[in-house]
Order: sequence, then structure tokens, then C-alpha cells
Amino acid sequence: MKKKRNALYAQSGGVTAVLNASACGVIETARRHKDTIGKVYAGRNGIIGALTEDLIDTGKEPDRAIAGLRYTPSGAFGSCRYKLKSLEENRAQYERLIEVFKAHNIGYFFYNGGGDSADTCLKVSQLSGTLGYPIQAIHIPKTVDNDLPITDCCPGFGSVAKYVAVSTREASFDVASMALTSTKVFVLEVMGRHAGWIAAAGCLAADRNNNIPIVALFPEVSFDQDKFLAMVKDNVEKSGYCTVVVSEGTRWPDGRFLAEASTKDAFGHAQLGGAAPLVATMVKDKLGYKYHWAVADYLQRSARHIASKTDVKQAYALGKAAVELALRGRNSVMAAIVRISDNPYKWKVGVADLKDVANKEKFMPMSFISEDGFGITQKCRNYLKPLIQGEDYPPYSNGLPDYITLKNKAVPKKLKGNFKI
Repeated sequence: MKKKRNALYAQSGGVTAVLNASACGVIETARRHKDTIGKVYAGRNGIIGALTEDLIDTGKEPDRAIAGLRYTPSGAFGSCRYKLKSLEENRAQYERLIEVFKAHNIGYFFYNGGGDSADTCLKVSQLSGTLGYPIQAIHIPKTVDNDLPITDCCPGFGSVAKYVAVSTREASFDVASMALTSTKVFVLEVMGRHAGWIAAAGCLAADRNNNIPIVALFPEVSFDQDKFLAMVKDNVEKSGYCTVVVSEGTRWPDGRFLAEASTKDAFGHAQLGGAAPLVATMVKDKLGYKYHWAVADYLQRSARHIASKTDVKQAYALGKAAVELALRGRNSVMAAIVRISDNPYKWKVGVADLKDVANKEKFMPMSFISEDGFGITQKCRNYLKPLIQGEDYPPYSNGLPDYITLKNKAVPKKLKGNFKI
């Protein structure tokens, strides 16, 4: 094995407004350590690219293009929803990874994703012990759901929180102006399968200067239809209108999702969607109010034009830290955010063991949810507010964001045959 080894970076799971900022941090930092790290490859469509030997040579991109990733949303190299099975269940996958890693002299693996991605990264990190191949695998956190443990927050969340808070405030102004003779209730559905962090961010739209009547529905609180309708009615009678922010993961008391389809996603999770129209119809049928509803869906996680400056900085910092951790010989760890103080907001980069992150979720503590279950506490505001601070606008051209599209030139394959996913 050559002393100078190559690196593989890959993106996984749902993309975010700042996922590429982490990629930028990884690649720019690796380029500054050419004495230790040789080429930096990217897996096309995440770990699938590694398994199929479909690698991208980021060295073909000029510095200007890589720098442009910092303000470009989504996943520049393609992402995937694909979870490695255990070694006992599918040894061939791991043997294939080693074949690809050996063929391309890859000694560093940086996987950028959420909880399931942390599990994949953990399994790759164990290749040294299980199959005798030296690899250093570092996880870079990413998830708009903000549900990874250990890290104070997850890159991607601050920007989606800012988008949802802004959208909730702006839509509420719209509804307030029309409520006398038209719409009285607006329902916004946001992401969050098991954790209500994004719905909580919608509550930031109301403050001492903006007395907006907001009802939030969280996965952490069982949905009580009677109490919900009473709260909406009370808000409409007092303020003339009401805004509802509902998490896609809101559940009935028996544990069923409010809007659960019969289909499953690639990770085996129930396919969600439709909580907003269900709640809105409930409001119309039971209270008789005219309504409008919207689903933030991909808009909330792709809105780089209004990204949180704090979020962008943290995403880049964790990408940079991942490379530095690898250079210090670390393996099977995740770069994490450590909060030092709320006001003034201070943070630093820490380290978490992957075994403490993989397949674990961080829910909103009950101390963050108001006593009635439909809002947030001051403690929650103190946590959320710093994460949406600052603007980091991308460059514009002809009135639109001028995002970067990479060439993504393929690395010549060295192995024979194709590997089936």
C-alpha cells in the first residue's frame, strides 16, 4: 500500500441546502494536504457509486468550481437511499467495497448523511478488523430532521428552519389580510418523521413584534382532535385567523401516522404525506372555516437562496473537520457541533463515536414543548434562534441564483464485471 492514499467522499439520504458546503469543506481541505491525501474521488449516487465502481474524479474540477459548492444546494455528486446489510447477511457487498478501495488506493472514506448513513459508515469503518483492509471512515452529519444524537444540531436543519419560519410568517400575513371574508385557517405541512424540530421552527414566526396565532403539531405529542379543534377555534375567534404547522410525522394516540400511505421507502420506513389536507379538511368539516393548505416538501430543504449563515458555516466546518480527523488517525467517528453558549451564540467542533450515533434518533425534549402541546417554550426558542441567524446569499445572474454544476468526470474502471445492487 502506498503511503499517500486517496479519499472517497459520498453523499447519502435526502439532500439539503448546505450539503454541498460540507463537500466543499472536505475537498478544499484535502487539497491543502496533498502530501498525505492523493486524489479525492466522489461516489456517484452515494455508496452505490462505491459498490459499482462509479467514481468521480473531483481533481478534474477547478478550485473555482469546488468553491462554488459552498453556495449550491442539493447533492452535487448524487445521493441515494441505500443501507448496507450486516456482514453476515451480505458479505459480498463488503468484499466488493474492498476490491474497489484496493483498486483505487482508497484509504479515507467520508460519508455525508443522516442516521442510516452513520450506520453504513460504521460498517465501512469496521472493514479493517473484519476483513483486514485498512480504512478510516469518518461520518459527516446531515439531516434537515435534526434528529442525530450527540451533535447539538445537524447541518441542513438551520436552513430549513429559517425557510419554514419565514414562510410561516409571510403566509400568516397573507391569511390575516384576507380572513374577514375569505380564508381563516392556513395549514403548512413540514418534514419530520419522528422529531418535531422543523415544526417547532415554524413557531419562531410569532414573537413579541408579530402576534401570530400558530398551532403546531409535533410527532412527540399524540394528536388530540378535540383539543386541536378547540385551539384553532379559539385562535380564530380571538384573532380572526389561525396558522397551523403540522409535522408529517404527527401521530394518532394509537401510534399511527395521521397520513400514512401503504408504501415504504428504500429504508423500509412508511411513506408519509398528506397530513396537511387531512387536518385542513378536519377544520372545514368540524368548524366550517374556509382553509388553504400547502406542503413545503422539497422547497424547504432546497432553499439555498435563504439559507442560514450559521448553517452554512457549520456544514463547511464539519466537512473540513472530517478530513482533519482522518489525518489524525481517527476512524469510526463523526464530526459534531458542540454548543458552548446560547447568548452570545458560541459553538465548536467536537467528535462523537459512530457506535453512539448509528441507528439512534434525537427527539425534541418535552421541556421544549409548551404545556398545551401546541407550541414551543422559551427554552426551545433559545435553542432554535441562533441556528437561523444570518444570511449567506448565493451570487445571482439575470435575477436567479447562479449555482454551480460540476463536470463529474468518471474515473476509469479497473475491475472487470458489474456488481448488482
